Amino acid sequence: MFLHRVFVTALSLSTSIAYADATVPSADMSGSADPAGLGRYEGALIVEQQAKAYDEITLPLSALTPDPDPDKHDGMNNRLMRSESSLTLEGKLTRTVYLLPQGRSPLEVLRNYQQLIQERGGQSLYECKGDTCGGDVTSGATHGGGQQGVMNYVFPKSAVSEKSFSNAACAVDMRLADLRYGVAKFSTNQTDTHVAVLAYTAKDDLYCKALNERTIAIVVTLEAKAREQKMVTLKADELARTIANSGKIALYGIFFDFDKAELKPESKAQLDEIGALLRADGGLKLIVAGHTDNQGGAAYNLELSNKRANAVVAALVSNYGIDAERLVAQGMGSAAPIAGNADEAGRAKNRRVELIKQ
Repeated sequence: MFLHRVFVTALSLSTSIAYADATVPSADMSGSADPAGLGRYEGALIVEQQAKAYDEITLPLSALTPDPDPDKHDGMNNRLMRSESSLTLEGKLTRTVYLLPQGRSPLEVLRNYQQLIQERGGQSLYECKGDTCGGDVTSGATHGGGQQGVMNYVFPKSAVSEKSFSNAACAVDMRLADLRYGVAKFSTNQTDTHVAVLAYTAKDDLYCKALNERTIAIVVTLEAKAREQKMVTLKADELARTIANSGKIALYGIFFDFDKAELKPESKAQLDEIGALLRADGGLKLIVAGHTDNQGGAAYNLELSNKRANAVVAALVSNYGIDAERLVAQGMGSAAPIAGNADEAGRAKNRRVELIKQ
C-alpha cells in the first residue's frame, strides 16, 4: 500500500511538472478584447480568444439529431449530428471564452447577451437548453466515442490550441452542466454580426478543479466582412509548365461551400484556365484529384472529395467542351496531406484540387 501511494504521488508530481493546472485568473488573456464591439458580463475574464480574418462556421438553429447514415463519424469517432435548420456563415470569426464570477448562472449570462443585442436593434434567432439542444450536452470539446453536441459546432476540437489543464483548455474541455445556447443577430454600419453564446457550468475535481462550478461562456461572433483576395488564379501556361515538370499541380482557386460538393461561382476564373490548358493540348489527359483536411471521418472525407472531383470534371465537360475520356475524377480524402492539420493554416493547404498527368 505504501509503495502504491508513493507511485501515485510521483505520477501526480510528474504530471504537474508537464502541465500547469488551471488557476483562477486575475486578468484577461494577454492581447484579448471583447469581440465585435460587444461588452461583457461584469467581472468576467477572457481565458481564451481566437480570431480569423475570414473563416466559416455553421450554427445550429434547431435541435441536433443523428445523421441518417449511422456510419458517419467525426475525427473523434463521435456520430455526426445534424440540425434541420442551421446557418453557415463566412466572415471575420472570433471565438472568445469567458470565466464568469462565482455565483452567476449560464441562464443569466445568456439573457444579458440577448438583452444587449435587442437593445442594439437585433433579434434572437434560436435558443435551447440542456437536452432540448440535442446530441451530447455534458461533454467538452475533445470527447470521443459518443455523439456530437453543440460544443462541436461552437468550439470544435481543432480549435483547442492551448496545453492540457491550462485555463483555456480546461474551460472548454471539462464536463458540462446546465448548458444554455443561443444565436442572435444585429447590424452596425451596414455590417451584419451573428452572435452565438454557449454557456454552461464547468465540472471537474482534478487538474481543472480551480474552475469547478464556475460558469463558462463561449461567445462566437461572425462579422460579415468581405474576404481579402489573396489567392492567385494560375494561368494556363503556368499549369502546362508545372505539370510538364512535376507531373501535377495543386490548385486553390476552386471553391466549395462547407460540407458541399457544388462549385461556387468564384471558381470560374480557375476553371477557365484549366479549360484553356486542355484545349491548347488536345493530347493531355488529367486525373482531377480532390483533397480534404482531416476534419470529419476518413470515409466521409473520401466520399466528399470524390464528389468534388467529379463536380470539377463535370464542369469541364459541360462548360468547356472537354472530352470526358480525357479526365478521371479521383477522391483522395485526407490521405495525402501536404501540411499539418493542427491549425487552420495547415488545413487550408490540404483542402485543394490537384491536376495530375495521366
